[in-house]
Amino acid sequence: MEDLKHKKLLIVDDESDLREMVEGFLRKEGFTRIFQAATCAEALRNIRAAKPDLVLLDIMLPDGDGFSLLKSLRQFSSVPVLFLSARGEDEDRLLGLGLGADDYMVKPFLPRELLLRLSAILRRVYAPFRQEQRPIFQLGPRVIDLESGIVRTSSEDVSLTAKELVLLTKFYENRNRIVTNDALCQAAWSDDYYGYENTLMVHIRRIREKIEELPSNPEHLLTVRGLGYKLLVKGDE
Repeated sequence: MEDLKHKKLLIVDDESDLREMVEGFLRKEGFTRIFQAATCAEALRNIRAAKPDLVLLDIMLPDGDGFSLLKSLRQFSSVPVLFLSARGEDEDRLLGLGLGADDYMVKPFLPRELLLRLSAILRRVYAPFRQEQRPIFQLGPRVIDLESGIVRTSSEDVSLTAKELVLLTKFYENRNRIVTNDALCQAAWSDDYYGYENTLMVHIRRIREKIEELPSNPEHLLTVRGLGYKLLVKGDE
C-alpha cells in the first residue's frame, strides 16, 4: 500500500472546507500528491495537466454537475472516480455507477470509510496483475485488450473503466464457465460486497455495450438466470 500512497488524487468539490478536510485527513494517512478543484472547468484542466490516478468527485458543482463531468472525462480518460455526494437516492447512485464511476459515497461520511473505499479502488486498479501481462482476446470483430484496458474495433478504441476491467478479467479467467454473482461482487468490491447486486447489473450492461454487437441480445456475455453470467470465448472451450 505504501507505493499506492504516492498516487495522485484530485478532490473536486465546491465546498472549500470539505476539500481541506478530506485533503488533511488523506495527508495524515500518508498521501502526498493531492490536488483540488472547485468547478467542472477547473477539474478538467487539472485532469489534463496533472493526470491524477483517482478523482473524488462531487455532483453539485457551480458550473455543471458531476454526472456531466464524468461523461466528458470518459471521452479521454479511464481514471477511477469515486463520487462523494449529498444525493443519496438509489437512482443517483446507479446513474453515477452506470456512467463509469467506481464507487459512490453519500455525505456525510466517515473519513475512515473514505480511506477504505479509496484504498480498495487503488489496490484493484494499480496493484494486481503487475507481474505478468494481462491477456488479449477476441470476441467476434472486437479485440479485448485487458493489458491496455481497451476494446478495439475496426473503427474505434473504447476504454474500459477500472470496474469493467476487473469484471472482464474475472470473466476471462473463468471463460466458458458460469461465474456467480457473489464471485463477481467479491472480485469487484472485495469483502464489502453485500448489497452490490443491482450495481453489478449496471456494470454488466455497460460491458455489453462495449463488447457486443447487440447489447440487448448478447452473444458473448450471457446471463445464467439465478446463478450469474458466462463469457463465451471461442477456441477456449
